[in-house]
Amino acid sequence: MSNTMTAMVLHRLWVSFLTFIFVSFVVFAITNMLPGDIAEIMLGQAATPEAVAGLREAMHLDEPAILRFLRWLGGLFVGDLGTSLVNRLPVSEMISGRLGNSLKLAAVTTLLSVPVALLLGIASAIWRNSWFDRAVSTLSIAVISVPEFMVATGAVLVFAVYLQWLPALSFANEVTSFTQMLRVYAMPVVALSFVISAQMIRMTRAAVIDTLRTPYVEMALLKGASRSRIVLRHALPNALGPIANAVALSLSYLLGGVIIVETIFNYPGLSKLMLDAVATRDMPLIQSCAMIFCLSYLLLITIADVIAIVSNPRLRK
Repeated sequence: MSNTMTAMVLHRLWVSFLTFIFVSFVVFAITNMLPGDIAEIMLGQAATPEAVAGLREAMHLDEPAILRFLRWLGGLFVGDLGTSLVNRLPVSEMISGRLGNSLKLAAVTTLLSVPVALLLGIASAIWRNSWFDRAVSTLSIAVISVPEFMVATGAVLVFAVYLQWLPALSFANEVTSFTQMLRVYAMPVVALSFVISAQMIRMTRAAVIDTLRTPYVEMALLKGASRSRIVLRHALPNALGPIANAVALSLSYLLGGVIIVETIFNYPGLSKLMLDAVATRDMPLIQSCAMIFCLSYLLLITIADVIAIVSNPRLRK
């Protein structure tokens, strides 16, 4: 790795760290602007002014916001996510099980959608302007135009209500066999795969086409190299950076789609936990869940940028 490449990678990691600090500040500020007082919600009918003031003091809610932010940020760096204001349980304990369910859903979706999307995107670029390319492009645009909740709702109506092949709700904790796993994950995975696959197909196709138009690829074509050899030996290695960005950006849509899909299918994941925390104004739990989603997005984009830097042949000298 050259000095220039090392400097660019380190600079990208430093930018990611600064972005993490800024995002944590934004998350803390926004969650503290949510309407309602957690002390009044917890006390209910017993919420006298004296009781509310005492509870706010006990939970350190009477301290300046900057002090609470610094304490919370310091806890993030050491893995201390705080204590739930509603359940009085460690936030990390409440998140651990739900995070595992969300990671399983994301992993199954990724394993299904990424290979299929890359294959279709690369094939469309190789045979661009053919009937295959037009069919894939038309289908991708049609899928992109349909939001996640429409796909999920349509899947419920068709496969759960009319055909009665699959359950309308997905309970991940009840999986004890491969058949049950298919029944639990089928509709959530299909709903998520539709959106991210369509984005990935179009972005991969564009990246490979741009690489195929470069002078060295055209020279290889003039020398008589086969189209498959040109793509595998010349185009794909140099399109690795753009393809990595396409995969990372497409998977980032997965983070937003998970929130919708988990809610529709009542899937016991992190998104469902976050929505429940919003309803009860459980600030530490909301902030921790939001930071996990933000960090996942930041990690995906950072990895894609580092791959793009490392795979750039002009920086290897």
